[in-house]
Amino acid sequence: MEIVAYGVLADEEPLLRDAFDKSFAGRHELRCLGLFLDADTVPTAAGHEVVLSSVNDTLDAEVLRSLAKGGTRLIAQRSTGYNNIDLTTARELGLTVARVSYYSPYSVAEFAWTLALAVNRRLVRAAHRTREFDFRLDGLMGRDLRGRTAGVIGTGKIGAAFARIAHGFGMRLLGWDVAENPDCLALGMEYVPRERLFAEADLVSLHVPLLPETHHLVDAEALGLMKDDAILVNSSRGGLVDTDALLETLRAGRLSGVGLDVYEEEAGVFFLDRSLEVMTDERLARLMTFNNVLITSHQAYFTRDAVGQIAQTTVANIEDYFAKRSSDNVLVRPETS
Repeated sequence: MEIVAYGVLADEEPLLRDAFDKSFAGRHELRCLGLFLDADTVPTAAGHEVVLSSVNDTLDAEVLRSLAKGGTRLIAQRSTGYNNIDLTTARELGLTVARVSYYSPYSVAEFAWTLALAVNRRLVRAAHRTREFDFRLDGLMGRDLRGRTAGVIGTGKIGAAFARIAHGFGMRLLGWDVAENPDCLALGMEYVPRERLFAEADLVSLHVPLLPETHHLVDAEALGLMKDDAILVNSSRGGLVDTDALLETLRAGRLSGVGLDVYEEEAGVFFLDRSLEVMTDERLARLMTFNNVLITSHQAYFTRDAVGQIAQTTVANIEDYFAKRSSDNVLVRPETS
């Protein structure tokens, strides 16, 4: 059987093929496509029982109906997040939908710290200067993190890994989540109301999923509570931050630095080369004009360790589907419809 994968990155493909070869030994063929799955590209999935999707694919009701009509029965998402999939429609159509519920939390936590440190110490500006043999230090002053307060929004596996690094820096820890994590409590984290966290933290890092109740979690009110010299980092989902409110905050000269690995309108932009085109997303273009803002293209998870785990789990999800087994990775299965 041929299985088709969408949105496959160049560095991801060898790891995905290796996982396939080790598990299926030629029983299934893998077709890797760089294009994203949406209403325009869904005809290419016709005749494929199994489709491997990426986080930037659009799996709305229209696309899911086309997939089901073309014979697709399993959608295996190669990510933890699944806000791009209409699960209600998938259930109505009798599709099985699975995801990767776990991979290395250190990949994202370490990258979130990479963003925090880079904006704190003005590393991008410094690197650009030195490449032009400008060795002045004007405008490059940062701050020690020891003794300052890190606010962790979401203290699951990734948030806890971020907190452990913050603890290693000697930072005071504030947390906010629906449930307290014993590992974070052991580090000395104090769980506080969200408003207090925003008001007291020198560094706020976001590690919650994008759900209706977390959409625009960082809105004008939250940003207004933050210190003028605070740092904001988002390596989770773009929709957690109200971009318009963030732009207004930056225009007012507030926030010492912002590190964004995600953006709420990143679909159709991130993972693609748009360097020869006019950037029509005015909000993204405006964000790029602030020298205290660092934006990367959803690469926090992108380590050999994490992507390898994602590939292995995706293959395991396919094996479970054919064996009619279930697991914690299954979001929708026909028998629950």
